[in-house]
Amino acid sequence: MIARIVRVSIERRYLILSLMFLLLVAGAWSYRLLPIDAVPDITNVQVQINTEAPGYSPLEAEQQVTFPVETALYGLPDLEYTRSLSRYGLSQVTVVFREGTDIYLARYLIGERLAALRSALPPGLEPVMGPVTTGLGEIFTYSVEAASDARRSDGEPYDITDLREIQDWIIKPQMAQVRGVVEINTIGGFERQYHVMPDPARLLQFGVTQHQIVETLLANNSNRGAGYVERNGQQLLVRSTGQLTAISDIEQLVVAQLDGVPIRIADVAEVAFGKELRTGAATRDGRETVLGTAMMLVGENSRTVARDLAQKLEEVKASLPLGVRLEAVYDRTVLVDKTIATVQKNLLEGALLVIAVLFLLLGNLRAALITAAVIPLAMLATITGMVQAEVSANLMSLGALDFGLIVDGAVIIVENCIRRLAEAQQHHGRVLSLPERLPLVYRATNEVIRPSLFGVAIITLVYIPIFSLTGVEGKMFHPMAATVVMALLAAMLLSLTLVPAAVAAFMGGKSQKKKAQS
Repeated sequence: MIARIVRVSIERRYLILSLMFLLLVAGAWSYRLLPIDAVPDITNVQVQINTEAPGYSPLEAEQQVTFPVETALYGLPDLEYTRSLSRYGLSQVTVVFREGTDIYLARYLIGERLAALRSALPPGLEPVMGPVTTGLGEIFTYSVEAASDARRSDGEPYDITDLREIQDWIIKPQMAQVRGVVEINTIGGFERQYHVMPDPARLLQFGVTQHQIVETLLANNSNRGAGYVERNGQQLLVRSTGQLTAISDIEQLVVAQLDGVPIRIADVAEVAFGKELRTGAATRDGRETVLGTAMMLVGENSRTVARDLAQKLEEVKASLPLGVRLEAVYDRTVLVDKTIATVQKNLLEGALLVIAVLFLLLGNLRAALITAAVIPLAMLATITGMVQAEVSANLMSLGALDFGLIVDGAVIIVENCIRRLAEAQQHHGRVLSLPERLPLVYRATNEVIRPSLFGVAIITLVYIPIFSLTGVEGKMFHPMAATVVMALLAAMLLSLTLVPAAVAAFMGGKSQKKKAQS
């Protein structure tokens, strides 16, 4: 079988060389689709369930929220384990599934369990699943700041609450439109709120309770439709507008009546803008700021998504108020580009070193170039395989490539062909004709093809046990093993076809056997 492939490659040498151009096109096309990242994503298949429990102590959150949620998830298909965290006002349960589980199927199964669990939780508590992302999902972070001389429309300077409002209503909706972004998280600032602060003395004076105030606020903050009225062939919509839009609207709400006189919110409470309670803040250069963090969807290309976010950030700047600055503080593209640049530099230096060593060892420039051509062609074939196998290009997958191993088989074949051609030319005292050269190249290749292929196969088999690794180790080292195996298999195939075909086509001149020096 091997001898037949070599014979066909030599006889159809120009066809084989033409097929290499197809490999070039396929490799160049696959390079555009190749996912690029800094390191492999080792996050397991997991879903986080967060439940806000305001006012609950860690013990109460554990007993009334965390424990019921964890218990309800037992028995899920492919469930490995759960872990939980109970803090003041927060319950977080992390559900980990076996490798290979579809993340969307896992979320669907959890959603069914949570829907049945809601009636067993305390009123007002709603478990919510986290975004479809991984531990490496934070790919882009930006800050929102205001210049010292920037002013609002009323002439007052921007405070941290204004910046938070700009982030929530102007920046965040636009950044969330980028393809591959699953969520935009906001850190820092205060969320603007309307605070109604009752006066106990006035409540006693007018006989109003706090419950009446709450019920009034809930019942008087909505719009209602009442159908339509037809008049002269026209439909006139009937609506009752009751949605609160300003502090004055809240102050004029009627809470109760005293001797036929309406008691309004303004009579028993003070209404003003306020801030939410928070447990942390965001600072930059010692000043408080607002940060936005983009979370990437599972399986997306981090370099592409981060680049699109950077472009979108420039577009968003045009819609900001005068004096408000928007600046990227973390961009995954920078890390990925630096990592890939390091890998490219090492690979290029390694390829040039191999070519130089080949020229010194073989003593023939064309032979060295034929052998060196295996490197880029094997790399293009490897990239095509990586795209099909969904293996990303990163420091682990590309950093393990050894060009010496890739050209090992080709060096043996080319060196033996040169030796045989040089001996035959010396015996005949002239350059061999094509009918004389082709059988000689076939015999020379056939002499060493099996040992060279066996050598590459043995090296390839060394990486096979790596595929038996599971968990974090498997996710870390599987891309490396897959890339090396694909590169070695591609080099093996090229040594079997391209190398003898190229030697038969281009080594028609005078060949000189390089003598070993004592």
